[in-house]
Amino acid sequence: MTLLKGRIKNRLFVAAGTIALILGIVGIIVPVLPTTPFLLLAAICYTRGSPRLYKALLSNRFFGTYIDNYLKGRGMSRYMKAWTLSLLWITILCTAIFATESGAVRIILAVVVMGVTVHILLIKTIRKDSAMPF
Repeated sequence: MTLLKGRIKNRLFVAAGTIALILGIVGIIVPVLPTTPFLLLAAICYTRGSPRLYKALLSNRFFGTYIDNYLKGRGMSRYMKAWTLSLLWITILCTAIFATESGAVRIILAVVVMGVTVHILLIKTIRKDSAMPF
């Protein structure tokens, strides 16, 4: 019975990690949906549910180095900060200009973009930019 509970638990962690990974990927495009927390949640879930998927996530050419550096407190490269902030500001501005006419929504978007910008700028900067993910 314990083996069955362990398998169910592992599958639930894998399912939760996969959902978090999908939300993290969607968060790259959707400006209000955060990417980093979902990618970190996916990594944590995969650690508990499937070491193989955790290793695959960390060896992914797009997310692996980013997640590993964040989890180990190393920080982000200047390139990654610039890429992230550029994409963030472009999508937020496009959303504010073309997708809504509500002043309240535009204020919320402004608060979100400023908060995320401050968070990213406060993350330690890795000096070496040679390991670009793309």
